[in-house]
Amino acid sequence: MNNTKLNLAADRAVNQALKLKPGESFLLVTDTPKLPIAEAIARAAKAAGAETTTYFMTETLRPIQEPTRLFRELALRAQAILYMLEGRIEEKAFRSYMVGMGEKHSRICMMPGITRDMMERLVAIDFSSMAGFTRKVMKALDGADEVLVENPAGTRIAFSVKGRTWAADIGDISRKGKHGNLPAGECFTAPVESTFTGRLVISLIDDKMGRGVLEFEKGTLVKARGKGVEEVLAHIGTDETGRIVGEFGVGTNRGARICPFMLEAEKAFGTVHFAIGDSYGLGRNKSRHHYDVLIDKVTLRAKGKVIARDGKYLI
Repeated sequence: MNNTKLNLAADRAVNQALKLKPGESFLLVTDTPKLPIAEAIARAAKAAGAETTTYFMTETLRPIQEPTRLFRELALRAQAILYMLEGRIEEKAFRSYMVGMGEKHSRICMMPGITRDMMERLVAIDFSSMAGFTRKVMKALDGADEVLVENPAGTRIAFSVKGRTWAADIGDISRKGKHGNLPAGECFTAPVESTFTGRLVISLIDDKMGRGVLEFEKGTLVKARGKGVEEVLAHIGTDETGRIVGEFGVGTNRGARICPFMLEAEKAFGTVHFAIGDSYGLGRNKSRHHYDVLIDKVTLRAKGKVIARDGKYLI
């Protein structure tokens, strides 16, 4: 294998994150824009001895919302799955299906919207330092009766995470039932829905940069406006499960940047993100929707301590 950064990143994805073993069945789901990355990952998987099947999603099938019977069979039989389709709002239900399949039957690495640049900057790294800091942030927040998030743009929201389970997305997707991203670098949970009241002023929603405002009462989105927000709400339509808070996450990857790709932006230092829709089993809400929103330059308080101020960690 040529020793390029892309090939190094593919090797890390296969051997450090998924930890593919000889003989394991590995399903790689890709499309035209991601083919060079998929080829690098397939080479690494072959070198690891995995039995690799590549599913190429042609443009004629897009947007994909429901899997075919044959695809369901492939996903059901795979022991490890890697998903790297170009991110599209119409395909959120399909992505939720993929996460569910991975968690129930195998393990899954989600990379929607991944670019070669992200692979080379953020995947071709040693994850150990990031993992240690992520666990430190998670410990500072775990069990808090009240978490307060503010930023200079006007965000102010308070909520409890008491009794909620936390997950650390640190590049370890090696065990059955695991679901994580590459690039990695966040810890996340679901807020206690009834406590979630306040105002979010966001800089990104579902890969669309621009200011937006979301207001919540007891876990439900009651008012919203801004760039990209209307498109997301139109797609949710009358499905009330898509308007309930489902996630609170904190970015812990020093190399990640705020950019139009939520896959990277939500991992950036000094940011937090929330999602409306499915809580991935960490909260009460189940939904076919899951849309992330990014808050930057945050001041984050919990357990009587300031964890971050104006986007800079103090722990």
